[in-house]
Amino acid sequence: MSTPKFDEGRLMQVLVAPIVSEKATMVAEKSNAVTFKVLQNATKHEIKAAVELLFKVEVKSVSVLNTKGKTKRFGKTVGRRDNVRKAYVMLKEGQELNLSGEAA
Repeated sequence: MSTPKFDEGRLMQVLVAPIVSEKATMVAEKSNAVTFKVLQNATKHEIKAAVELLFKVEVKSVSVLNTKGKTKRFGKTVGRRDNVRKAYVMLKEGQELNLSGEAA
């Protein structure tokens, strides 16, 4: 199966931010996965291509999760958090992705 070709400019925008939380750290240690916040309309193939392009690693698989934003209130004001699309990117054995900014 040939890999699809993507626009490099689009791939640079697919990954919005890494998610650094307690759960993301546990998943990273357990299954060699990294968690990213991605665009709402990003596909698994685009996410895989973007991670491989930006971080020069080999990706095993990608799982995507949509979370709906919660309604929150602050005094009288009622607001709503944004909907978020998360991508759990599983790396192949021996691959490592360091998001902490420390030199290896």
